[in-house]
Amino acid sequence: MRRAVFLDRDGVLNRAILREGKPHPPETLAELRVLAGVRDACRKLREAGFALILITNQPDIARGAVTAQHVAEINGRLQRYLQLDDIRVCPHDDDAHCVCRKPQPGLLLEAARGWNIDLASSYIVGDRWRDVEAGHRAGCQAVFVDHGYRERQPDGPYLRVRSLREAAYWIIETANREWRRHA
Repeated sequence: MRRAVFLDRDGVLNRAILREGKPHPPETLAELRVLAGVRDACRKLREAGFALILITNQPDIARGAVTAQHVAEINGRLQRYLQLDDIRVCPHDDDAHCVCRKPQPGLLLEAARGWNIDLASSYIVGDRWRDVEAGHRAGCQAVFVDHGYRERQPDGPYLRVRSLREAAYWIIETANREWRRHA
């Protein structure tokens, strides 16, 4: 079985647009800005043997604010630039009560089946409580990138970091310790 790092998109890989202290996705490709250190962090995680899978809620599709094609263009650019293995998107809003919208673990479980991933040996990195909760429900270790948004904070346990770079360092060190302990 493989190990994976599940990556939220906006606020983890790329800059989220803040409005009234809350994060929003970029509205255009021109607004897409990969955060500092992200490309190097992804490379190091890949080299450490992790599959990199983007998992993202994009409720603006259901709300009619953007098209699925628009979201696919942004995701495709990120996938090529960061060499991500897969992308899983939930296009629904909360009122759909779907199994794929984080905090539900559907995107992670679907990816785990498709990629033969050991969820207990995998990690999720997100910047919102929904990401951390989805990881807990799927059985992953959670890392929370804290940007100080004015919204609900996640419930533990999780590691609090300031960037994907910091998360990657911790994930690789933790995985190496686990490997040495079981070797």
